[in-house]
Amino acid sequence: MAHIKLSDVAVEFPVHNGSSRSLQLHMLAAIGGRLAEYKKCIVVRALEDVNLDLQDGDRVGIVGHNGAGKTTLLRVLAGVYQPSHGALSIDGRLSSFTDITLGMDPEASGVDNIVFRSVFMGLSFAEAKRLSPSIEEFSELGEFLRMPVRTYSTGMFLRLAFAISTAVEPDIIVMDEMIGAGDAHFIAKAHARLAALLQRVKILVLATHNALIMQSLCNKLVWLDHGQIRKTGSFDEVYPLYLAGTQ
Repeated sequence: MAHIKLSDVAVEFPVHNGSSRSLQLHMLAAIGGRLAEYKKCIVVRALEDVNLDLQDGDRVGIVGHNGAGKTTLLRVLAGVYQPSHGALSIDGRLSSFTDITLGMDPEASGVDNIVFRSVFMGLSFAEAKRLSPSIEEFSELGEFLRMPVRTYSTGMFLRLAFAISTAVEPDIIVMDEMIGAGDAHFIAKAHARLAALLQRVKILVLATHNALIMQSLCNKLVWLDHGQIRKTGSFDEVYPLYLAGTQ
């Protein structure tokens, strides 16, 4: 049984020495939300009063303008950001595709990073070692896996990160726009693996600008606007309102 519950969740980022308006606007554009000021300290409220209750079978799409707080919400669910206010509870193993390289060390080899990233995702060292051969095979990186990942191209690094992240069988997946890493052969293989994983997962939370992908995968939409939820419902109910609100 997987479950996600957010109760009045808010996330605030203080901007120290943020007296210039250009810096304030840059922060607002980068993480969304609203600006406030406390004792000369600028605070960006990236999320405000967010309430969600997700159960087994929920496939949730997050829509909103750039800077609406979509990535912040995904990172809260992934444990990257802690709520400044409110409460978050998650039951079930969660795999995040928002920062698929978290836990990886550029100075370590690809083989070592398979273990590091797997343990970061919640596996034991024994489980990580057991998964390593299949991850190595899927990545198709061969002898490069014995080299430090700082020597990899960006595509190679992301291929390894993707192979590790999709090797774990989670209850919950949190993801945004997926990356394409590698040649056409590897991208096709990666899409097939991800599609199979999404069919088995209990809860999916997806942020994307691709309406067709969202319509095909999601049974519920959440419209975020300046860090607050404007509307929750089906795709047919929410998406037209979102489009009308952006015009």
